[in-house]
Amino acid sequence: MKGFVRNRGGSKQPNGSYRGGTWTAYWEDTKASDGRRHQASKGGFPTKRSAQEYLSNVLGAIRSGSYVPPAKLTFGAYLVGSWLPLQHHRLRPSTLDDYRRRIEKHVLPTLGPIELQDLDASHLDRLYADLLDHGGPDRRALSPKTVRNVHVVIRKALADASRKRLVMRNVAIDADPPKIPGPGEHEMAVWTPEELRAFLHAIADNRLGAAYKLAASTGMRRGEVLGLRWSDLDLDRGTLAVCQTIVNVAYAVTVSEPKTARGRRTISLDPRTVATLRAHRARQQRERLFAGDGYDDRDLVFAREDGTPTHPDFFSQTFERTVKRLGLRRVRLHDLRHTYATLALRAGVDAKTVSSRLGHATVAFTLDVYTKAVPQLDREAADKIADLIFGDGD
Repeated sequence: MKGFVRNRGGSKQPNGSYRGGTWTAYWEDTKASDGRRHQASKGGFPTKRSAQEYLSNVLGAIRSGSYVPPAKLTFGAYLVGSWLPLQHHRLRPSTLDDYRRRIEKHVLPTLGPIELQDLDASHLDRLYADLLDHGGPDRRALSPKTVRNVHVVIRKALADASRKRLVMRNVAIDADPPKIPGPGEHEMAVWTPEELRAFLHAIADNRLGAAYKLAASTGMRRGEVLGLRWSDLDLDRGTLAVCQTIVNVAYAVTVSEPKTARGRRTISLDPRTVATLRAHRARQQRERLFAGDGYDDRDLVFAREDGTPTHPDFFSQTFERTVKRLGLRRVRLHDLRHTYATLALRAGVDAKTVSSRLGHATVAFTLDVYTKAVPQLDREAADKIADLIFGDGD
C-alpha cells in the first residue's frame, strides 16, 4: 500500500521545491465503516520531511494492524470528557482528585487544545521544561518530583488511549520527564531526638497534642492518625489497629481505607503514649458533655470539638506554625514518620519490625529508603563481622 505527500498553498520553485505553505500526507484508509477503500489525509506539516515521516508511520501501522483512523478529538477533551470519568471506580477518591488537579493546572492550559493524534514527545518535553522553569498558573517553578507526577498521569492516560485504539502509540514513552532520586538517594529531613522532644513538649497542651505524640511514637501517616477510632484502640493491652484513614478530596474530608494491604496493621504502644491517650480521652469526654446534643459522635479519637473529623490540612498547618514559632529546623509533618523510622533503626530495632510498624509493602523498601539515612548501621555491621572473623582479641 502506498501513499504520497503534497504541498498546499506554497509556490513551486524552478528546481521543483516549494516555498511556503504546508504539507499534507495522503493514503488509503482501509478502516472505513462501509468496508470500502477511501483516501485519508493529514495536513499541517511544516516540511515535506515531517509529512513523509508521518506517512511512513501510518503505512507501517497499517501493515502491522495497529492503524488508527484520523480523528479530531483534542487531548483536553479526551482527558476530561473520556479518560477521567472512567477512573472513578479505579482510583481512590484522593488519587482521582489529585489527577484532576494536575490535569487542570498543568496539562490543559498548554496541551489541552492539541489534537490527541497530533500529540508527540516534543510537546511533552516542552511542557516539562516549562513547568520546571516557570511552574503553573502562579508561575512558581515546580520540583522535578511534581513534574514527574504530571508525566505519570499523562503516560497512564495515553496508555489507555493506545489500548483503545484512539492513537497508534503512547508517545509519552519517548518523552524525557525529569529524573528524581530513588528511595534513599536524597537527603532526608529528620529531627534529632532533642528537636523532637522540644516540639512535643511545646505542643503537649494543644488539644491535638496527643495526635502529634502518637504520630511521633508510631510513625503513623497523617490520615491514619486522624482516622483512628476509639474502637480501634485497646489501651489496656497497649495496641491500636489501623483500619481507616482520613483524606482530603477537593478540600472535603473523606474516610478511606489504608493505602495498601500492609497498611492495615496492628501497632503496639509504649506506656507513655497510652497515658497521653487516656488523658486525651478524658478531655474529649468533657468536650462532648459541653456540646450536648450538638456533638456528632463518629468515634474518632482526634475529632474536632463537635465530634466531626479534623481536616488533614489543619493538622499539617498547626504543625508548621508551631515549628516556626519554636524556631526549630523546618521539616514537614510527614517527616515525623521519617524521624521515627531513622531513630528506630539507630536504636537497634530490626528492619522487619520497623517496616511492619510503618505499614511498608516490603522490608526491602524500608531498607532502600532509610539505610543511607543511618550510616552508623554500616559501621556497626563492619565491626560485628570483623569480630566474628578475627576474634575479639586480634
